[in-house]
Amino acid sequence: MTQTVGILGGTGPAGRGVAIRLASAGYGVTLGSRDADRAAETAATLHPRGDGHVGGGTNEDAASCEIVIVATPWDSAVATVSALKEQLAGKVVISMVNALTREGRELLPLYPPRGSMAAHIAHALSSSHITGAFHHLPAAQMEDLDSDLKADVIIFGDNAEARKTTVTLVNDMSGLHAIEAGSLSLASAVEAFTAVCISINIRHKAHTYVQLAGIDH
Repeated sequence: MTQTVGILGGTGPAGRGVAIRLASAGYGVTLGSRDADRAAETAATLHPRGDGHVGGGTNEDAASCEIVIVATPWDSAVATVSALKEQLAGKVVISMVNALTREGRELLPLYPPRGSMAAHIAHALSSSHITGAFHHLPAAQMEDLDSDLKADVIIFGDNAEARKTTVTLVNDMSGLHAIEAGSLSLASAVEAFTAVCISINIRHKAHTYVQLAGIDH
């Protein structure tokens, strides 16, 4: 039976890239949005390879899936997940949210009161199992299945089984390799490093991603 993954706020570039690679790995993906028509239109533009599929719906539709990814803008993430708390109870919820602000040609990290967006989401979803992943990936390369993407994806979270689920999900996706880092206490450092990656891309007009040497792939 196809495992289902919902992506809250999934119509943006980052959500689309994750969706098409998940669907190409055989998952059933629902792009969630406040505007179901927009989500359906976006899903129709994605053409995964393999047995999976991408559909569009509301964020409520996405929250009904077995695994849920949060891909909303940082300033609406907590409000979005809080409204879906009951639907998300007991589920693995993967945050790919970064709090960033642009200053000139650079992106700078913002540090929320709880230290990270993942910590804020964990506080809002006390009955869910929160992990973090997908922070340092170039959206354009993710969406392009013909790109020669070979990126490491850093995984963190307090629940060991939820981390294991997230690692499996990432490793199923072409071009990605999951690296389990540790607990939710690492979220602030992982999220903030996204600003470095994007600033390098802006300065060098590139699509860089993270690869960690010295670990078996």
